[in-house]
Amino acid sequence: MKKKFLFISFIALFMLLLAACGEKKAVEEESSADTTKEEVTQTKEESTNENGTRTLEYLGERYEVPEKVERIVVTGAMEAMEDMVVLDVHPVGAIAVGGKFPELYASVTDKAESIGEKIKPNFEKILELDPDVILGSTKFPEEVQSKLEKIAPTILVSHISTNWESNLKLLAELTGKQADAEKILSTYKADIETAKATLTEKLQDQKVAAIRIRGGQAYVYPKEVFLNAVLYGELGLAVPDEVAKAKSQEAISVEQLADMNPDYLFVQFSTDENADAPNALEDFKKNPIIQNINAFNNDQVFVNVLDPLMEGGPAYSRIKFLEAIQQNLVK
Repeated sequence: MKKKFLFISFIALFMLLLAACGEKKAVEEESSADTTKEEVTQTKEESTNENGTRTLEYLGERYEVPEKVERIVVTGAMEAMEDMVVLDVHPVGAIAVGGKFPELYASVTDKAESIGEKIKPNFEKILELDPDVILGSTKFPEEVQSKLEKIAPTILVSHISTNWESNLKLLAELTGKQADAEKILSTYKADIETAKATLTEKLQDQKVAAIRIRGGQAYVYPKEVFLNAVLYGELGLAVPDEVAKAKSQEAISVEQLADMNPDYLFVQFSTDENADAPNALEDFKKNPIIQNINAFNNDQVFVNVLDPLMEGGPAYSRIKFLEAIQQNLVK
C-alpha cells in the first residue's frame, strides 16, 4: 500500500513538472513573438524613414532631401530659374522682379507664387508654401541661409558660371530629369563644336567682346564670367587684354573700349539697371569715340541678343547666346 502511494505521488509530481515546463515554454514563445514583432515594426519604421529621404551630392557637399521632390521654392538664385526653364520644372514659389514674374520665366511660373525679390526673400510666404526643397543663392549671407534651413532643406545654388553643369544636374537629380539634362548638355556641346569649326578661321584675327551697361557705365567681366565663358572658354576666341586683366565686374571707359577696338561687340542693357540713366545706351552709341570703333563702323554691334535679365552663365543663357552667335557671326 505504501509503495502504491509513493508511485502515485511520483506520477503527480512528474505531471506538475511537465505543466510547469509547458507554461515556461509558452511564456518564452509569447515573449519571443513579441520581441520579433517589435523588431519587425522597428525595421519597418526605419525602412520608411530611409525611403522617405535621400542624400545627394552637389559641389562636394551632401544634402538630405525628400525621396520625391514636388514642391520647390527658388529664392535668390536666378541661375536656378534659368535651369527650370530648360528642364521644364515648375516651382511653387519663385523670384519676382519689380513685383511680377519676368516674361523670361513665364513658361514655368504658371503655378508659382512670388516669394519676394531677388535679394529680399519673404520668409513667411516661403513657410506658407510648405516646400520640399528651397534653392537659394551662394550670394546669401549666413543669417538668410539659417532662416531658410529652418523652413525646409536648403541648397545654395552657385552663382559662379563655371559651375553651370553642376547646377543643371542638381535640379535634374532633384526632379528626376537626369536624362533630359544629359540630352541638353550633349546637344549644346555638339553645337559648340559645330560653331567652333566655322568660327575658328572666320574670326582668327578678329576681336570679339561683350559689355554690360549698368548705372550708365559700361562694364567688362573676367574671361570665365558673363557671356565671356562661351566666347573665350568654349569657342576659344582670342581674349582681349582688357578682359584678361579683369578680376571681377570692372568699369571700362569709352577710351579704353576704343583702345580695345573690338570687331564684334555684344551689348547688354536693361532699363531696370539704369533707372538713373535711362538714356545711357543711346548716349553710349552716339559718343564720337565709340562710333570710331571697328564694330560700329562695320555694323557689328549687337544689343540685347539675350534677355537682359539672363545671367550669362547657366545652360539657358549659353544655349540662347550660342544661337545668337550663329545668327550674327556665322554668316
